[in-house]
Amino acid sequence: MRFVNVFIIGIGLYSCQDVTVVFENTKEVVVIAESVVQNDCIIIEKEIIISDLELILIEAGLVDIQELDSSIYIDIKYSSTDNFMKMDMYGDFEKAYLQADVAKKLSKAQQYLKEEFPAYSLLVYDGVRPRSVQQIIWDSLKMPFHEKTKFVSNPKNGSIHNYGAAVDLTIINENQQILDMATPYDFIGKLAYPRLEQTLLSEGKISQEQINNRALLRKVMKKAGFFGIQTEWWHFNSCRRSEAKLKYKAIE
Repeated sequence: MRFVNVFIIGIGLYSCQDVTVVFENTKEVVVIAESVVQNDCIIIEKEIIISDLELILIEAGLVDIQELDSSIYIDIKYSSTDNFMKMDMYGDFEKAYLQADVAKKLSKAQQYLKEEFPAYSLLVYDGVRPRSVQQIIWDSLKMPFHEKTKFVSNPKNGSIHNYGAAVDLTIINENQQILDMATPYDFIGKLAYPRLEQTLLSEGKISQEQINNRALLRKVMKKAGFFGIQTEWWHFNSCRRSEAKLKYKAIE
């Protein structure tokens, strides 16, 4: 979608005319960019591109976390082939959106992290995830049903990601390097299980430093009001699925 917002300000006249020109959609977006002088007026305009998915999220009231807190980094894995399925499922959508109250919690978690380690930052891998993408992930996992549900919520039931109330993330250091969490994001296997960390440590499969890094992530997220799950160190929920269904509308 293409949007051009033009502000025409009469020089010395103390008047302003705000004209929005919209192409291919009725959604108005206000943007300000470079300005030029033309016919005794200052014309400020910028063209931006918004994907269909982002328009849906904006209309549903979700927010771009980087607009709320620009200090949070993002690396949306499902908007590239750098994921366990090697598929780009988001196309030109490369942002992390969450429900407004959930995004505020995440900003709090970032604040708590920086209070302890000022040079560290949260790095978000995924925020809201449409149910259609959830279905693709579900179908791609070729394993027994009871094993599949350890890694992906059944789309029929809905994932908390589908409501914009869950986030996948990690921590980066002062050199923007990812802290060692023992596995990559979306690793499918017991090495990613928080509940097995002490067993894995005793078996020499995970180090104390890796556990400490995970513990730091859990600490700041819990303090901000999130809770993790037993099989993925990177996944945090803002609420239970039952509460999400009552408070929010799923993104299909």
